[in-house]
Amino acid sequence: MKINQIYKKAKALQKTIVFPEAAFSDRTQQAVKIIKNKKLAKVILVGDESAIILRDKEFANFTIYNPQTFEHKDILAKTLYEKRKAKGMTLEEAQKLVLDPYYFATLLVEAGFADGMVAGAEASTANTVKPALQIIKAKKKGGVVSSCFLVYGKNKFLKDKNLVIADCGVLPNPNADELAQIAYDATMTYQSLGLKNPKVAFLSYSTHGSANGEVIEKVREAYKIFKKTGICCDGEIQFDAAMVKRVADQKCPDSPLEGDANILIFPDLNAGNICYKTIQYIGGLNAIGPILQGLNKPVNDLSRGCSVEDIVTITAVTALQAQQ
Repeated sequence: MKINQIYKKAKALQKTIVFPEAAFSDRTQQAVKIIKNKKLAKVILVGDESAIILRDKEFANFTIYNPQTFEHKDILAKTLYEKRKAKGMTLEEAQKLVLDPYYFATLLVEAGFADGMVAGAEASTANTVKPALQIIKAKKKGGVVSSCFLVYGKNKFLKDKNLVIADCGVLPNPNADELAQIAYDATMTYQSLGLKNPKVAFLSYSTHGSANGEVIEKVREAYKIFKKTGICCDGEIQFDAAMVKRVADQKCPDSPLEGDANILIFPDLNAGNICYKTIQYIGGLNAIGPILQGLNKPVNDLSRGCSVEDIVTITAVTALQAQQ
């Protein structure tokens, strides 16, 4: 799959994406210009209109919502209050919190003024995830919200193959049930991007009983739970056995993955986060994300090391998630 295929699909949908960091992020400002010029999505910028346009007159042609003056600010405050009053939030506190650009943008998505949100270039994951968990919430009560990365690019090993890898940004130490849910949501993300024939590998330092340990038992149990979905999968399995046919033929000749996994599920956040950064910086591949999964509506985070191109691409991904 070429990344242009994702852009083409997003362009056809014309979803509305909001950017809470547009007033103070140079990379976001560059990205939204590209998004608008390519017509990948409709764009909403959050911030003071005069200040944003003063920085660049081109933004006079953009939709800009100022949290201080937004005509439906009271609706957003009431929405936040209703969501959080059981946790002790007062209406006055909600009215103040609406002025925060991350909460404001998340509320725009929840209230239907936007289809999705992209943020994180200038702040930690918590700035994006916390409002999303409080306002948009997980699809299921008590459900799992996790993240994945889309990995693509050309090198000797990957060639033209696309990978989805998870969880690399949210859950520090998921249990077996959560790991199975992460795998299911990663499969849904994979398919929402137009990718076909998902093959899910539950990664470990053991392949089919070559070692034992608490973490391995967790991975085995997650695999057993996920297997009931009928989606092609295997676990516990080492990276090389999941990804290299020659190794798979030797270590696990009966594996349904046949050394051709395209969705990799890590046992914990340490493994996932370290691996994606290694893939990106040493492997020379593109790693787009974190793409949040399991929310009722799409809100996507960015690594603070993201490029302008990363912001553009994850915006297209967000549009496809909104369609799903």
